[in-house]
Amino acid sequence: MNVFLEELQWRGMLQDIMPGTEEQLNKEITSAYIGFDPTADSLHIGSLVPILLLVHLQKAGHKPYALVGGATGMVGDPSGKSEERNMLSEETLNKNVEGVKTQLYKFLDFNEATPNCAVMVNNYDWFKGISFLNFIRDAGKHITVNYMMAKDSVKKRLEGENGMSFTEFTYQLVQGYDFYWLYKNMNCKLQMGGSDQWGNIVTGTELIRRKTGGEAFAFTCPLIKKADGTKFGKSEQGNVWLDAEKTSPFKFYQFWLNASDEDAASWIKIFTFLPKNEIEELNALHKKDAGKRLLQKKLAEEITVFVHGQEEFLKAIDTTEKLFSAQHAAAENLSEKELNAIDGITKTTIVKNDFETGIDLATLLTDAGIFTSKGEAKKMILSGGVSINRKKADDPKSIPTKHMLLHNKFLLVKKGKKSYYLFEVV
Repeated sequence: MNVFLEELQWRGMLQDIMPGTEEQLNKEITSAYIGFDPTADSLHIGSLVPILLLVHLQKAGHKPYALVGGATGMVGDPSGKSEERNMLSEETLNKNVEGVKTQLYKFLDFNEATPNCAVMVNNYDWFKGISFLNFIRDAGKHITVNYMMAKDSVKKRLEGENGMSFTEFTYQLVQGYDFYWLYKNMNCKLQMGGSDQWGNIVTGTELIRRKTGGEAFAFTCPLIKKADGTKFGKSEQGNVWLDAEKTSPFKFYQFWLNASDEDAASWIKIFTFLPKNEIEELNALHKKDAGKRLLQKKLAEEITVFVHGQEEFLKAIDTTEKLFSAQHAAAENLSEKELNAIDGITKTTIVKNDFETGIDLATLLTDAGIFTSKGEAKKMILSGGVSINRKKADDPKSIPTKHMLLHNKFLLVKKGKKSYYLFEVV
């Protein structure tokens, strides 16, 4: 098997593959692309798999193209969706495009001196000059409605309660045209993506065959799922973003550190570049003493360094030790300097006068935004889910006093098992 495909296969990153793809990769340096839709101004960890596919491709000597969908972002991909997503304004879309491009530049080698340097493209650049009539004449006539309706992504939506708009129905043709344009203008012969994209991708290969008589190729990787069946990429706070402003490196690190043993064994192959022998050795050591969480620690380290860099990883380790290690078991052991330096947890201020009016704990935490209602706060406190300065709180009606403050100014609040908040009285 081709070295690149073999690498992906043992890592669990290869699902469907079009006949002839391996032969194409063996024959020559192949240009390949993956599309990223700018639905937000940051990618999240669900985007890491396609990013890693491009990195592996480049490491194997092939040429990666990262396509940011300035045009397709206006339409909306129905694949895997149960309802049509909201259309973005042009201003928001442009902001998102720039945010996504900035992130992609971090992960691939775009140095033009590199023979297989990465290339960034935006499909708005070629779609902006195409009229609707020209598009349905030059592209639409080559793909039948029967062909488009046979795709699973279309079938599921048509059978659902909300149906499917013409806008979304045309998405696969628009994405197929991307592949045709890149094939014709950039000699791009391969498209990669998640398994939910298979229908859209093969529409592109079909359009290329019918319009040019040429041959294009494709493969997909499996969609990542958690072993317990819950959605990958979500934390208590929602999406785990690649933008440090949206998800701090500490919280990012904690997401991977808290992976189950089963997930960690799978994810360390997918989300790191560690060689097979090292991963097998880690698995063996982990099985001998799972309590040390060696797999999770190595996974969290590798992916945090990859996304945020060594310095931010070390800060995340420092914060983790301060919040969870035995040597800091008593909150009083944390110096004022250490409390100020804790990075990545939510920090908020309380006006001193408000604190001294005798506000009860449930109200204090609700007003600070930790809970959405006093009822939720009371329930969590009574069930033992809230700690103040590392001591369990058990009375929602208790009145926090200035004597509880660390260094006369801080309260360290924990909600649930992992969510920390630092209150500073000013």
